[in-house]
Amino acid sequence: MRTISLRVRESFWFLPAVLGIAAIVLAQVLVTIDRTLVDRGTPLVVLDALSASGGRSILTTIGTSMLTVAGTSFSITISVLATTSSTYGPRLVRNFMADRSNQFVLAAFTATFLYSIVVLRSVHTDVDDGSAFVPVIAIHAAVLLGVLDVAVLVFFIHHIASSVQITSLQQQVQDDLDAAVDLAFRARDDESVSVAPGPVSTSGHVSEPEGPVRAEDHGHVQSVDWPRLVRWASEQDRVVVMTVMPGDYVIQGDPVLRITDRSGGEVTVDDADRTRLRAMVLLGVARTPYQDVDFALQQLVEIAVRGLASGTNDPYTAATALDMSARTLVPLWRDRAPITAYLQDGSTRVVPRWPSAESLVDSVFAGVRTYGMDHPIVTTAALRLAHRLEEVARPDRRGHLGPVIDELRAAAH
Repeated sequence: MRTISLRVRESFWFLPAVLGIAAIVLAQVLVTIDRTLVDRGTPLVVLDALSASGGRSILTTIGTSMLTVAGTSFSITISVLATTSSTYGPRLVRNFMADRSNQFVLAAFTATFLYSIVVLRSVHTDVDDGSAFVPVIAIHAAVLLGVLDVAVLVFFIHHIASSVQITSLQQQVQDDLDAAVDLAFRARDDESVSVAPGPVSTSGHVSEPEGPVRAEDHGHVQSVDWPRLVRWASEQDRVVVMTVMPGDYVIQGDPVLRITDRSGGEVTVDDADRTRLRAMVLLGVARTPYQDVDFALQQLVEIAVRGLASGTNDPYTAATALDMSARTLVPLWRDRAPITAYLQDGSTRVVPRWPSAESLVDSVFAGVRTYGMDHPIVTTAALRLAHRLEEVARPDRRGHLGPVIDELRAAAH
């Protein structure tokens, strides 16, 4: 379910659809209340009386205006997406697609339009069907929605101007990186997982053709439902060994995971279980940062690298990206290790293949060494990050960045 919710979050259609349905329901309810009050002869002393032509004019004005504003807002959003794609990289467009504020603005305008249309069709004059009916409450509610939409428009202008700033974009990317690292790396005192190397031995066993659970489609592995995998393995008293991880690209027929017993001997499962297990590994056309730690960090590095392009020549953006990465990399380097097994009642149930902390840190400095060695501002920021990491390094990681620090120090001077 979390995987589905993440996909829905990045769609422009879901929130407008939900608010649109809610607007239609609200319109029908208020019109029904209006009709009931009219049939009972209950006067509306608080609200001003409206003629049918006046009510139609108000609803038509609100509906037309909201549809026009919705189109304009959508055009602005598309323009921002195009600018972001060309300036900061096409992979960062996802951040704007997943922005709840942008989705809400579009949903508010379209919902008001739908509300006005539904209420408008209930307005009748004596000429139309012999009995006039003006839903006063529903029309005044439309006016209120119009006033609120003006506030939404002002908010949208402020938000879109703020979101295109590089610092805001970096913060979003940094938050995605934090979430991905929290999922893949844990401290040694977490009893639900193991970070010890090699929790299960599977050597000496050759997979038979029908042994592994294989992919039935092509695409990037976007996410894995780890809790469901653990529950299934616990129920079956089996161990699930992942052969692919979020970020990997698979084609039809590639092994996705293997099933073993506790001793590491490979076992097969029936077709029903294969279908269940495949459903726990979500494939998609593009990588996402939710469980793909490499991709989450790559987005931050990409911002830094694009700032060093000859057409941009913005080393300060790269330096800021390096400084912000310390928020995630320093705790990771100090006391975290990749999860090597998910446990249930102390027994290994799922064996993942998360990247090592060393490979993540090396990828950051690889980008600097490739593109930023000619920029003193960038090399200074990279050197500052390297010193921070060395100061908090665990005993087994001390000295790992020694050659990098020497190279950066030489470039900075």
